Amino acid sequence: METEPGDAHGPSETDAAEGDVSERTSAAASTSARETDASRLDAAAIDAERAGLMRLAYRMLGTVADAEDAVQETYARWYRLPAADRDAIANPAAWLTRAASRVCLDHLGSARARRERYVGEWLPEPVPGDSVLASTPAPDPLDRVTLDDSVSTALLVVLESLSPAERVAFVLHDVFAMPFAEIGEVVGRSPEACRQLASSARRHVRERRDGTATREQHDRVVQAFLAAAGTGDLATLTAVLDPDVVLRADGGGVVSAGRRPVVGADRVARYLLGLQEKRAGDGLEFDLREGPGGLVLVVSVGGAVDSVISTRVAGERVTDLWIMRNPAKLGLWHG
Repeated sequence: METEPGDAHGPSETDAAEGDVSERTSAAASTSARETDASRLDAAAIDAERAGLMRLAYRMLGTVADAEDAVQETYARWYRLPAADRDAIANPAAWLTRAASRVCLDHLGSARARRERYVGEWLPEPVPGDSVLASTPAPDPLDRVTLDDSVSTALLVVLESLSPAERVAFVLHDVFAMPFAEIGEVVGRSPEACRQLASSARRHVRERRDGTATREQHDRVVQAFLAAAGTGDLATLTAVLDPDVVLRADGGGVVSAGRRPVVGADRVARYLLGLQEKRAGDGLEFDLREGPGGLVLVVSVGGAVDSVISTRVAGERVTDLWIMRNPAKLGLWHG
């Protein structure tokens, strides 16, 4: 009697073939699953770099929105790479950092033209001291300036005066400790040229910040400034202001703000007291909050943040006041 396919006498050739196919299918599925898991892990590792890239881009560009755009473009460039090219990159984090820096450099190159079209004074966006953007790698005290306040308004204003290449070299080296050889790949210059860029930027920063108070002195003077403003007395407020104090305000053309700097203790004091009197019926509330460089004054109306006032202090007096009223630059202060 002939054995029928599949009867108890043993497997047929058809059964064996089907078994081979089943094993190959199972193996392929297992391999595919492992590749999918690896891909997910790679994607998670890449996305984990986002916070660091935001800290980098914010220091280079000065606003959260511009930093977010730069980081988004950086990831777009990463995922536009063929999969084989991405797999060949030994250090994705370093690649992303260099790519983000190039994006920021390009942005800074066109920033001057955009600022010329800006309504009124353009100021960098202040961030709270507990923001993830405020954290920074510890600098090397032997080779770099101390940047505990590397995202304070005072320093960001100084960085605005640097050339794009100087700013990129300074931030990458003095804040993020990138070697000059790698910085050269970003700015398209030799390592020695990048060293000179960073040195020039560092010298400029030191000159502009010469005499700046310690954090303790700064906070003490800011508290005195708030108390003096609360008295409504011109002489009392003038006493805590440097004779050459400069006040700048950024409303972005959206809310009212002085479009030109106010200079001199008497003029600044009258300007501030005039604002208080004009808005006395708005129910203004004043609070001191921690900023990256020390205390900042937060002004609220009806529980909503209306403005953030940052200061520079030297010689026990306020030398600079930066008032941010542009709603687009106050997002991190709500809540």
